[in-house]
Amino acid sequence: MFRVIAYTLFFLAGAAQAALDIGEKAPDFTIDAALAGKVYKYSLAESLAKGPVVLYFFPAAFSWGCSYEAHSFAQAVKDFEALGASVIGVSGDSIETLSKFSVQECQNKFPVASDETKVIIKSFDALMQARPDYANRISYVIAPNGRVVYQYTSLNPLKHVEKTLTALRTWVENKEKNK
Repeated sequence: MFRVIAYTLFFLAGAAQAALDIGEKAPDFTIDAALAGKVYKYSLAESLAKGPVVLYFFPAAFSWGCSYEAHSFAQAVKDFEALGASVIGVSGDSIETLSKFSVQECQNKFPVASDETKVIIKSFDALMQARPDYANRISYVIAPNGRVVYQYTSLNPLKHVEKTLTALRTWVENKEKNK
């Protein structure tokens, strides 16, 4: 229990509220990712060509909060897919660690990508300011045109899935109304 409290306090102390603004163009990237334990090259542009992308950044694989968040996204993948979206998580962990995380915590349902250099994390304003070795917990919904339509920043992992799913539903409904 002490470790959970210490971990929580450690990350809360490093929280930052920076994020890309709604309407901004999301930086394109290609990165090593793992899905169901298999490593491959993930391309944001290729994923956006198929539909919206829910991109979330997380601090550390196998920590309580990141495992909880991954389980939550895994349970909701079908809901995201029903709205035409895909999900990917990004952290500064090694691809070897994330390969295991993709099986155990993501339940083989969506990819997680390794940004050990923090180049992508920084380009999305997702670097934890007080703890620059870690990504902040930020979730984005990115439209197929590459524009950010929603972002949510909170180190608390409990609401990221709910909030991104609601934002995605709203975006889809508005897109349908404006046809």
